[in-house]
This record gives sequence, C-alpha cells and structure tokens, in this order.
Amino acid sequence: MRLILAVTFGLPLLAALAFAGFIRLAPLDPARWHVSLADPRRTGKPNDVRLRPGDGDIAAPVFALPPADLAAKIAALALAEPHTRLLAGSVAEQHMTFVQRSALWGFPDLITVETLTAPGGATLRLWSRARFGYSDFGVNRARATRWLAALH
Repeated sequence: MRLILAVTFGLPLLAALAFAGFIRLAPLDPARWHVSLADPRRTGKPNDVRLRPGDGDIAAPVFALPPADLAAKIAALALAEPHTRLLAGSVAEQHMTFVQRSALWGFPDLITVETLTAPGGATLRLWSRARFGYSDFGVNRARATRWLAALH
C-alpha cells in the first residue's frame, strides 16, 4: 500500500519539483537575449509583443524628455515590479534587458528596451517575450501596455 501511495503521489510531486527546478535554473545567456531592436525580429509565437515607433504591435509615442531620462524612468518602472531584475545593459547605454518571472513557477519573460532620440524628445523600442512555451495568456502584451501607460 505504501508503495502504491509513494508511486501515486511521490512521482508526480518529484516530476513537478524537477520541472520547477529546470524552469528556475535554465540559463539566460545575455548574448542571446540582450539584442538590438533595430531589426523587427520576432519569435513567431503569440507569446511576444513589439512596441516600436510606427510599426510595432503597439505604437511607441514620443515623450518630451531626453532618451537618457526616458531610459532611467523605464529602469525604475521595471525594477519596481515584482520578480524583475536587470539581465544586461544599463541606463547609460539606453539599452536594457530585464527578466521578469511569474510568481508561482518562475517562468522567465525577457523584456528588451531601447530609447531613441525622436523629434520633440525620445521614443522607445520594446520587445517582451516568453523564454518558454508558446502562449502566455497575454502577459507580455499586458506588461508592455502597463509600462507604456505608467510612462505617461
């Protein structure tokens, strides 16, 4: 009886723990994820969203401040959110990649942001995408929309 209980409950629990460990410990190589957003690359999956001046999934507005100040606002906004850290880049470079993990399983989403000079101030390019899976239930789009609204 104990063997049946151990197999019935123990193996699925062990599998879930192994899965959680893999998700949390899988490497995030900055060379792979901290990319230039000058070209409109995509993952080809519905779990990514692009915010770009003129041609993104979400149009990027112009902010009446210098690009370095916009980068500082974005960094502060991103790092104030739970489970978020800077993977690569800096405010000084005006190019940053953040990792934000889901609360329960720790699934990582990667958010790369670049700020640019625009007539009248600064604009940005942002690419928010999931590291694993195919669908994200709109999490990346919601994040991009939320960050954009908070910058206004």
